Amino acid sequence: MRLKKVTVLAATLAAAMVAMPALADATKGRLSVSGEGRVDARPDMAVITLGVTTQGATAAEALAENSARLATVLAQLKASGIADRDLQTSGLNLGPRMDYSRDGQPPKVVGYEASNTLTVRVRDLAVLGGVLDKAVGDGANTFNGLSFGLADATAALDEARVKAVQEAMRKATMMAGAAGVKLGRIVEMSESGGAPDPVPMYRKGAVAMAAEAVPVEGGEVTYSVNVNVTWELADQ
Repeated sequence: MRLKKVTVLAATLAAAMVAMPALADATKGRLSVSGEGRVDARPDMAVITLGVTTQGATAAEALAENSARLATVLAQLKASGIADRDLQTSGLNLGPRMDYSRDGQPPKVVGYEASNTLTVRVRDLAVLGGVLDKAVGDGANTFNGLSFGLADATAALDEARVKAVQEAMRKATMMAGAAGVKLGRIVEMSESGGAPDPVPMYRKGAVAMAAEAVPVEGGEVTYSVNVNVTWELADQ
């Protein structure tokens, strides 16, 4: 019985000794700093959002007309070299057109409207202007925007991460020096961001676009990453 008590006591003391450093670490001061890394890159792809909107006396008529015009747009996009995997329906709507102009009378159904929105990835920026021009000329009458990016942003994001950590370390070193303390080990690190910064989207009415050659410049896209790093302050 006595041997059992000694064994239990030894185990308790061992557990306490293991826990003591962790308890001591928790009492040390900490410094948390954020850092941002940004990388500019020339885009190698574009995403355009366009569509077809049609009207008809009946829902079936509006949808049939819409489907026919969209099929022509899709055929033209594929003929321009756009692969099937880069074409995606991103919105399909069919509903009544209502007349609310009659005073004192309930709204009246005056027809139906069908709209189909298509998201297109263009991986060859050299043909982007021509793709837009042909799509609009062949039936697309809505254009909701154009954005640029990288097909593979891994390298740009990794570079942004390195810059973000370096910026956090620079700030932390400066702050610790100003406070007369030294940085210890890093106890926590987290990341946020990782997407391209919002850029102005090219928007123009489809009718106006059809009347010109649609010149487009990709410029640069910026990828940004933010990190939050927490240091334990070292003993002086």
